[in-house]
Amino acid sequence: MPVGDTGLVLQKLSWAAASVALAVVGVSTFTQPFGRTRNMVSEVTAFAIAVLVLALWTATDRSPARGTRLAGLMPYAWGAMAITSGCAALTSSGGPFSLLSAMATVGAGNAFSLAVSGTITGVGVLAVGSVGLAFGVPTWQVFFYPLILVLGLLFGRLERGYRLQAEQSAALLSSAGQIRKEQNRSATLDERNRIAREIHDLLAHSLGALGVQIQAAQAVLTDQGDIDRAVELLGHARRMAAEGLNETRQALHALRAETPPLPEALAGLSADHQRRYGAQVRFEMTGAPRSLSADAGLALTRTAQESLVNTAKHAPHQPVEVQLGYHEGRTALTVVSPLAGPADGHPALETVNGGYGLAGMRERLLLIDGSLHAGPHDGNWVVTAQVPQ
Repeated sequence: MPVGDTGLVLQKLSWAAASVALAVVGVSTFTQPFGRTRNMVSEVTAFAIAVLVLALWTATDRSPARGTRLAGLMPYAWGAMAITSGCAALTSSGGPFSLLSAMATVGAGNAFSLAVSGTITGVGVLAVGSVGLAFGVPTWQVFFYPLILVLGLLFGRLERGYRLQAEQSAALLSSAGQIRKEQNRSATLDERNRIAREIHDLLAHSLGALGVQIQAAQAVLTDQGDIDRAVELLGHARRMAAEGLNETRQALHALRAETPPLPEALAGLSADHQRRYGAQVRFEMTGAPRSLSADAGLALTRTAQESLVNTAKHAPHQPVEVQLGYHEGRTALTVVSPLAGPADGHPALETVNGGYGLAGMRERLLLIDGSLHAGPHDGNWVVTAQVPQ
């Protein structure tokens, strides 16, 4: 049974028990012959008060708005029921009224704090005991019926504790469900952002490299009139476009797949850059290789890609150094390329990227507590990315 339904079940059981008790007392009271030994006034009065109190209790439970207005009357109602039914139980034929007196203290113990329900029970015990002693009721009755009031209070407190525990458990389950929903939502947003970054980086790398080749072909045609060289560059551009499309397709189908080891990935990028752009690329690794998280390895790989594309834009055909260092507590990637333009007769290429690529790399690294620094140093343009581990 769901925890949230426990309170409703307890409420229905309480109503059923009260109805059964009221029916038993009613049958006992109104089906016995009226005799001189019966105190009909006290029995009928107690029964009428019990009916009114139980009706008031039902109304407050079933109607929250009405219950708020009538809640202040319930302590007095339960007290009146406990006293009148307890006193009626002392009569020679009123024993069944002990059920109603017990129901009164059960209801008080369940509905109110220990101080309020204890006060109601104490007043009932005192009233029933005093009436019994005043009218010469047998000693066992004087002690037995007040004891029933106390037992009813204890049962009511147990019922209240179980109900509150069930309500707290339901609230915790609801909170846990909300937390899980928010976690799933956050994970979905994170995954969407990761996919967006990955697609952007792939397209930026492929389109950036393609733009470099097209610019080179345009420069060769306009500045040198070398048609054969331009055709060769356009052939490179076509192959790069096909490779970029293939890479994008692979990324879309395997976004969750593990990336190759970082040294292998960087060595492959270095060799590919040298083959495409005719620039000498020296890859160097220092320190003992160690495994990195998928996000860290991918961030360094994309940083190297973006740095190499920028190198091809700003310093074409110039030597590039790619350095991977495994240091204590961190892993660093450094890409070094000359600041000066080429001196081998090839046309200088214009900037087609305003730096957004490196800004995206910096954002990617910050998400994993990494850092990115790019700027001139000793006549070179140096890009340094670091990740923890």
